[in-house]
Amino acid sequence: MIVARAPFRISFAGGGSDLRAYYSKTPGAVLSVTICSHMFVTVNRAFDDTVRVSYSKTEIVENASAVKHDLVREAMGLTGIERGVEVTTIADVPAGTGLGSSSSLSVALLQALYAYRGQYCPPERLASEACRIEIDIVKQPIGKQDQYAAAYGGMNYFQFNPDESVSVERLICLPETLKTLETRLVMFYLGTRGGDSQILSQQTAATASNSAIRRSLDEMVEIAGEMKHSLQRNDLNGFASQLDRNWLLKKSLNLAISNSRIDHLYQVAQDAGSLGGKVLGAGGNGFLLSFAADGRQDDIRTALCGEGLREYPVRFEHEGSRIIFFGGIGGAGAAIP
Repeated sequence: MIVARAPFRISFAGGGSDLRAYYSKTPGAVLSVTICSHMFVTVNRAFDDTVRVSYSKTEIVENASAVKHDLVREAMGLTGIERGVEVTTIADVPAGTGLGSSSSLSVALLQALYAYRGQYCPPERLASEACRIEIDIVKQPIGKQDQYAAAYGGMNYFQFNPDESVSVERLICLPETLKTLETRLVMFYLGTRGGDSQILSQQTAATASNSAIRRSLDEMVEIAGEMKHSLQRNDLNGFASQLDRNWLLKKSLNLAISNSRIDHLYQVAQDAGSLGGKVLGAGGNGFLLSFAADGRQDDIRTALCGEGLREYPVRFEHEGSRIIFFGGIGGAGAAIP
């Protein structure tokens, strides 16, 4: 059995510039960090030659091409595994909550399948092949940031280039700065309502044709760079101000990104001591993230829990996708046709 895990991520600034409609003309940039919430994928030899896939549903089919789950089917096809395996997926957080879960699934799945074949797959290849499956084959209206965050892990500044390459810069700053950032971030679950794909499709179309949208994205790319420099200078107040600016610009991209409830909750957090924040997700779903003024975390918790929200703890994950268990296949990978 092979068990792989890939982390989910918090994206701080630049989201939307990782869409091809933007970076094909101007390099995009995103600053993000992975957190200690993961997607787990197991791959095991099946008792017979069928394929069994277990997620929110269970499929038992004759071969990989008959699998209905798009990402599993295409990942098996890409890695050359046709039959005789069981694949299961387990997530710490539900899908559709703005933490990049589908891309974490793609990355962990590819890593587990390659390991089952006895092959090592480096982070760049994991990320690029996950992008190929999700964006080019399955045609999901998403960008590249989630796949790269899941593959590399940690705090990174990603630049998305017109030639389709991605530059990965691991953020270097004092450990005390990262620890303070971690302790001053508070996050609250808003629920899962769906609609992200439709919003991203609309945003992609608008990015290609709307000059005002492109100008907003240009500024968000600049903010991602400024935010990187703030953390490198250990300037958390600057980081908070840039986080707030990025959210205001993000809302301007599509009216469906926020709503009256989100605006109210954001203001409640600010009144309780938040210096900046954003929503992870769109259409009123996902998580509300706030950066608290020093010592104001409990005030924000009290205010938002009073609004009926549930806190979700923030802990940074410094590792990307990896194999956490490898055993019991007895060289099966080499014997797969």
